[in-house]
Amino acid sequence: MSTTVRDNPEENRFEILVDDTVAGFAEYRLSPDRIAFTHTEVGPDYSGRGLAGELVSTALDEVKGRGLAVLPFCPFVRKYIDTHQDDYLALVPADQRDKFGLPAAE
Repeated sequence: MSTTVRDNPEENRFEILVDDTVAGFAEYRLSPDRIAFTHTEVGPDYSGRGLAGELVSTALDEVKGRGLAVLPFCPFVRKYIDTHQDDYLALVPADQRDKFGLPAAE
């Protein structure tokens, strides 16, 4: 099983492909300085394989490289950031963290 994560800006989402088939996606709304993740989904045939975590970590790494702030409206993205604070908490603006139930300090 080979996986690839790609940004699909035409669809406003990051996608994870398994052997060239879209297995899941993380939808977003993009503005010049931030990205709001709104929904993450992995198809039932692909659940339980860790694909959602791979998708979200790769997407967060990508937006970190672009210098974008992250607004994690999606519960899965929010939980992923919360459990990987050392890597991703700084992406969420400090004045927005309380709104998402995230700690103020890194």
